[in-house]
Amino acid sequence: MNRIDRLSAILIQLQSKRVVKAAEISERFGISLRTVYRDIRALEEAGVPIGAEAGVGYFIMEGYSLPAVKFNKEEAGAILMASKLADKQTDGSIKSNLNSALYKIRAALKIEEKEYLESIENNIEVLHSPTPTNNSKFPDHFLTDLQNALSKKRIINFDYYSSYNDTFTNRDVEPLSLCYYSRHWHLIGFCRLRNALRDFRSDRIMKLLIKDSSFDPKKHKDYKGYVESVIQGAALTEVEVSFDNQAARYISEQRYFMGYIESEKLENSEKMKFMTSDLESFARWLISFGQSAFVHSPEKLKNRVIELLEEGLKNYLKKN
Repeated sequence: MNRIDRLSAILIQLQSKRVVKAAEISERFGISLRTVYRDIRALEEAGVPIGAEAGVGYFIMEGYSLPAVKFNKEEAGAILMASKLADKQTDGSIKSNLNSALYKIRAALKIEEKEYLESIENNIEVLHSPTPTNNSKFPDHFLTDLQNALSKKRIINFDYYSSYNDTFTNRDVEPLSLCYYSRHWHLIGFCRLRNALRDFRSDRIMKLLIKDSSFDPKKHKDYKGYVESVIQGAALTEVEVSFDNQAARYISEQRYFMGYIESEKLENSEKMKFMTSDLESFARWLISFGQSAFVHSPEKLKNRVIELLEEGLKNYLKKN
């Protein structure tokens, strides 16, 4: 990248947030801090009103604006691909705002870029994503509210569903992070009910309320370590289980909370594929179906189901 293009890109970066650190500019363009200082000085000499906070970073003075940013076709294509991913991997609130933003972006494109998007749009797909539950109990449209709570550092209250014991609990939570793993968005926060950091799947939240009271996130500086430990323990295992037709109808909604991916209808049963990070919980869930469920794989899960059934049988034999 030549210097003129870099100066233009730096100017756009300065407009992207309230304060930009010199180190951020250095890392983005692979230049030294000394070169960053020279580029900032060059922009100032060109009449751009750049302010600085000692030890913090640079910012554009209030009231200064540039002509609307234009996209080239490669950038427009990248936005299209990101939108396809977001459409499959976010909730209703984000999709609504994303569609609105995309209309605005498309309106700003030149004819050439618009034609480029139209020529590739129908040939880009995101496959093998979980099907939404369509369960009215779980509206799954809280990601925007969670973003707002994170920004304002507000305590939130919600009912949370636990698949392990099939119950709801009401929680007051200090939201600290949103992260995507294991095919779902997760809220990491300090749960006041448990008095500890907890991981909440956003699609298991019901009746979310942003409270007026705020909290100090500096009290939870260790939460990133907690996130790393959660993700490290979330390695997914593929599971295949057959349920007889009656049981399959019964779990039509519940299966999504167990990591359901896809299914194949057979004559008297339905073979389902799941991805789970907790084989123990999955095994305990399966034994509630008795002979209505059969594990095809993995062998480790099948053996654990057998062990649990044998333990239960021994327990009843002892009492007799």
